[in-house]
Amino acid sequence: MKRAFLNLLLFSMATGSIFGEDPAPGRQVEQSIDFEGGGSMGYLLWLPNDYGKEEGRRWPVVLFLHGRGESYGPLSLVAKWGPPQMAARGDDLPYIIVSPQCPRESDWRREDQQKGVMTLLEDILEKYSGDADRVYLTGLSMGGYGSWRLAADHPDRFAAVIPICGGGNPEDGEKLVRVPIWVFHGTEDSAVPLRLSEEMVEAVRRAGGDRIRFTVLEHIGHNSWSAAYATPELYQWMEAQTRAESAGEGAE
Repeated sequence: MKRAFLNLLLFSMATGSIFGEDPAPGRQVEQSIDFEGGGSMGYLLWLPNDYGKEEGRRWPVVLFLHGRGESYGPLSLVAKWGPPQMAARGDDLPYIIVSPQCPRESDWRREDQQKGVMTLLEDILEKYSGDADRVYLTGLSMGGYGSWRLAADHPDRFAAVIPICGGGNPEDGEKLVRVPIWVFHGTEDSAVPLRLSEEMVEAVRRAGGDRIRFTVLEHIGHNSWSAAYATPELYQWMEAQTRAESAGEGAE
């Protein structure tokens, strides 16, 4: 028992997440939200280093959906990849980063998980100085699937969406025509075939969408997210998007 606890503690320290601590600038902490009617959702929360220093400042919010592998372990495991990993290693990130954990028996595409994520997002926007017009959604693998689903069901909520090695329903193409989207997928992905991203990109373009970008990573397998999140241009592009853009009030 002592060894198991020690291993969990060491893992939490390694991933930079602190359970039960109050949120504070420059550190990632483990939190939980309870839902009306029962149920809860654990999540990692990162506040920027300069959070709270400038009165009235609103911060962009990055909502990150992890892959299936990060369901099988403690909440701290969510920091294995993507934006929460970047926060854990000490990167100076100018965003509020919200990274919920999906239970192992569920899936981000399920209605209850989608509802939970949206409830969490609205709770974060209410409690912290998040900019409701600059909410950026991203996810990898299972989280890529979840990002496509969440964006299609709430196209007016997100300023930009970055689905990585996921897939969706091509019939949703028309719902996404005004949403700035940047898709990443590896050509050698044997877990989630490249064609699933190709089908979604083609569906959006066929519906008239011209704000979608598609990066095909040659000779890369399922882990296309490491290259995607290491792309500096991605953040420049993301930060240039606002909800007014996705609502059709301006051009990219």
